[in-house]
Amino acid sequence: MNGVNDPPLFIKDIKPGLKNLNVVFIVLEIGRVTKTKDGHEVRSCKVADKTGSITISVWDEIGGLIQPGDIIRLTRGYASMWKGCLTLYTGRGGELQKIGE
Repeated sequence: MNGVNDPPLFIKDIKPGLKNLNVVFIVLEIGRVTKTKDGHEVRSCKVADKTGSITISVWDEIGGLIQPGDIIRLTRGYASMWKGCLTLYTGRGGELQKIGE
């Protein structure tokens, strides 16, 4: 189990269905904003660490705050497949925290 104080997981080790993920990554690019039917903003961002890259789905205002080049720590995230692509999400009670640039 990956608890809050566990060392971060490498992107290469992320598999669909994993929960409570702690991952540190750099933001490579921010995707365009799409709106859900109920008015939420969703951005798909390309992020990477030294082992690989992955897409992360970022919802609402936090998506407008992150920039390419930011170093981000995701806590309590989870991974699943979206349109054939392995994608990271912020879980319930999870957070994205900028820790550097």
